[in-house]
Amino acid sequence: LSKEFSSASSTTTVGTITSRVTRNGDAVMEKDLLNHEDLAGDRGMVDDLFDETYREKEGPKPPLRYVWRNIILMSLLHLGAIVGLVLIPSAKIQTLAWAVLCFLVSALGITAGSHRLWSHRSYKATLPLRIFLTIANSVAFQNDIYEWVRDHRVHHKFSETDADPHNAMRGFFFSHIGWLLVRKHPDVIEKGQKLDLSDIKADKVVMFQRRYYKPSVVLLCFTLPTLVPWYFWDESIVISFFIPTILRYAVGLNATWLVNSAAHMFGNRPYDQHINPRENPLVSLGALGEGFHNYHHTFPYDYSTSEFGWRFNLTTAFIDLMCLLGLASDRKKVSKEVILARKMRTGDGSHKSG
Repeated sequence: LSKEFSSASSTTTVGTITSRVTRNGDAVMEKDLLNHEDLAGDRGMVDDLFDETYREKEGPKPPLRYVWRNIILMSLLHLGAIVGLVLIPSAKIQTLAWAVLCFLVSALGITAGSHRLWSHRSYKATLPLRIFLTIANSVAFQNDIYEWVRDHRVHHKFSETDADPHNAMRGFFFSHIGWLLVRKHPDVIEKGQKLDLSDIKADKVVMFQRRYYKPSVVLLCFTLPTLVPWYFWDESIVISFFIPTILRYAVGLNATWLVNSAAHMFGNRPYDQHINPRENPLVSLGALGEGFHNYHHTFPYDYSTSEFGWRFNLTTAFIDLMCLLGLASDRKKVSKEVILARKMRTGDGSHKSG
């Protein structure tokens, strides 16, 4: 593996490819693959790389076991979000701006935090940035960082199988929200327990959040977003609760879920047509850059999750700004040569049309 280090931009570019031929009957499929072991060694992990040795267990699937608490709470949340939508014309402009700010902060806690930093270790963050991203992650309320990382690494390692928490082969509804309304498939639990999460356990900020997650969510996801408009500009407490808190939270959840559902079903596959994830610019727009999903599952170690920099990708711009301020470093980026070679080898040809 060859690496080029640029001290000015603090970016690691991965440059070497290896080739492998996979035979399937008479068909021959040739793939360009990065030297995963070397690259994983550079990041110190392999558990977000697809495991081609996994085979689903034969026999009938386990019966669905509903989690009624989650079904009731999610139903109430989305009913509350509808109330929030109805109240928008009555809200002050400051309240709407505050709701957008809360959404952006919470989204970065997921995209720049639990996803690109902690799940994939695609860049490094200083202590102040890690603290900010942890606070932002609690605003988002999508499980604590440790649990989010565990489920996401399992999703990448066993994508679209029984061991994938939100397996898109089970349909749009399941991959979007249904997976949270039923008990996990036994394979998800089994494979999750075997992951190496020592890097996450060694991060004291993450483990502090895990220890105090529930009170942090009560304070940061629900109490603070509600009290600020009510206290500082005399907004109605009802509007303060239903718009910056409930509606904002529901929109944030669905933006993340669309990456699991829509971005696994709708769009083209210019990097690898043999995997399910797609390029979906609309999802990227709502999820701050996370919808370039065919690219991301092909190159999960790229800090930008896209080859197009800041295009529909506010999270990449945020990480670049943090590097400029000295709060982040060592961004992992796949070279243009490797990207082009992979498109030519395994893509669906859609890149040729622009």
